Amino acid sequence: MAKLIIKKARVIDPFTDTDDTFDILIEGERVKGVRGKREERRGKREEGKMINAKGLWVIPGLIDMHTHLREPGREDEETILSGTMSALKGGYQAVVCMANTEPPVDNIGIVRYIQEAEKVCDVYPVGAVTKGLKGTELSEIGDLVDAGCVAVSDDGMPIMDSFIMRRALEYCKQFDIPVISHAEDLNLSPGVVNEGIVSTELGLSGIPSCAEEAMIARDILLAKFTKSRLHIAHISTKGSVELIRRAKKEGVNVTCEATPHHFSLTDECVRSFDTNYRINPPLRTEVDRKAIIEGLLDDTIDAIATDHAPHADFEKELEFDQAPSGVIGLETAFACGITYLVKPGFMDIKQLLQKFTLNPAKIFSIPVKGISTGEYANLAIVDPAREWVPQRFLSKSKNSPFIDKKLYGKVLYTFYKGRVYEWKD
Repeated sequence: MAKLIIKKARVIDPFTDTDDTFDILIEGERVKGVRGKREERRGKREEGKMINAKGLWVIPGLIDMHTHLREPGREDEETILSGTMSALKGGYQAVVCMANTEPPVDNIGIVRYIQEAEKVCDVYPVGAVTKGLKGTELSEIGDLVDAGCVAVSDDGMPIMDSFIMRRALEYCKQFDIPVISHAEDLNLSPGVVNEGIVSTELGLSGIPSCAEEAMIARDILLAKFTKSRLHIAHISTKGSVELIRRAKKEGVNVTCEATPHHFSLTDECVRSFDTNYRINPPLRTEVDRKAIIEGLLDDTIDAIATDHAPHADFEKELEFDQAPSGVIGLETAFACGITYLVKPGFMDIKQLLQKFTLNPAKIFSIPVKGISTGEYANLAIVDPAREWVPQRFLSKSKNSPFIDKKLYGKVLYTFYKGRVYEWKD
């Protein structure tokens, strides 16, 4: 059985509350041992391939709780294989894939298709709340959970009917899974960018912050009333952060996520008319961006998720208001966290990793225990000081808002069940 030794690694693992220098011994698919200096002196010398990780970080494989893999239906944009390769390159061991495929994940046949598809990391499906994502009739949620879905969501489409949302929350309570809310009141959001100074000056139709906040307020009230688990996807406004902060203080069982593009970019980027800044929810103001960071710091925001949303080149080459919303993010997300949160001193690396690993695992009950003896060798080696500029991607789509932007922190190796992938660029 093949052996590999990662030497002199700074192991940072929120699952085990570890931040220290160790040698990691990997044999086959699993971690055989994690040794500090004393254990190394006492133990016998191990033979095998060696990676010198002095000056580097070794972290648990990341977990993305919000990925669009597009398969089945739009394999020209992404496949499960290409999406999971993209995830590996970004340091991920697992992705949670959304239900808005074509056809959607509203029956066990599609769940089985996803589970049996070729992939290179773990994929956890999210089932559709409603049949066909139409928002009118609940899916067979019990069957979806039994088949392996870890949550339900109509993400991409909000559930406008409050009664349907109430019933979904009540029904999911018995399975102890969250309902993921795409918080958007369609009656308030006919636009393509954040409603404000930039939209007015550019003559583009706006999406006001209240379109998101009104739906979050409704869903918090329903979660409080039903005593059910609610997760809010991709929050983007100061008001949303404040609503969720207040709800948590009141004991509502609500969690939420934010994306790298919402804590690093603003609607000023839209002035370029680059359609890689066409996102839903849209890029907001500097006030909102700072509020998202504050929400991450005080743990109002539980997790950082990519909302990886691939689109073909020909789709993004349309005029700004005609192009589809969405950007890819699996290969840049962790570097964005280092660049915009750790490097400026807002948070330390352990807190950042909690947002990328421990908290997503808790929210979706994903059975991961970090870098521990006997566990799968699912981890990444990162050079925290490496400067790099995203230009080439393993994703089939290239619609990244971070193309040609300088980022810090480069994933050099990713291990999945002991198999090592080395990233040269």
